[in-house]
Amino acid sequence: MRKSPPAPAEPEAQALPAEEEAAAPRRFARTRLIPIWLRLVIVTVLMAICLAAGAVVGYSAIGDGAWLDVFRPSTWQHILDFVEKGT
Repeated sequence: MRKSPPAPAEPEAQALPAEEEAAAPRRFARTRLIPIWLRLVIVTVLMAICLAAGAVVGYSAIGDGAWLDVFRPSTWQHILDFVEKGT
């Protein structure tokens, strides 16, 4: 038995008007609003700010120290001595 050919699709789908046919193969080049290198810089700066804010909160609120003391090298040397030596 012979199969009949498939029914034709809608007429609009078969033939595109000349304007749409010319525009169909074009691809639009997407330009980034923020370049990748700037995104990396922004993320790095935000991470540094979060690290500093976390150290301030941890040292001043939880540790009962002055909030500016967290930025002194002597404070970090004391913390490293405490961790390394256990005293």
